[in-house]
Amino acid sequence: MPKLIAAPTVIAAAGTQPKKIEEFAGHVNSGHAQVSVARMTSPSGWLEPGQRPEFEEITLVLRGMLRVEYEGGALDVRAGQAVVTAPGEWIRYSTPEADGAEYVAVCLPAFSPATVHRDE
Repeated sequence: MPKLIAAPTVIAAAGTQPKKIEEFAGHVNSGHAQVSVARMTSPSGWLEPGQRPEFEEITLVLRGMLRVEYEGGALDVRAGQAVVTAPGEWIRYSTPEADGAEYVAVCLPAFSPATVHRDE
């Protein structure tokens, strides 16, 4: 029988301004360890610390633009586009444009504060 996930769990976010993270599937909301699915809503000017996660992350931008910095450059990912980052790759996310962004992040295995390895 399919399992309904009636509502996400709101997770505390890192970064320069409040960003809303709603986990639908993952360690916290559904007990999934192999995958996490979360909707993010980031305000204009939000900047997260750099990180070198142990998981692959697939990010689909629904609204606005998400900037993804990596060693050697940056990508601007716009609504209707997606980006995939590899485990062990240094990345930093931000939403520099006036309207911020809304996006869905899928992490394999599931996101965990212990495996994200944020810069200090």
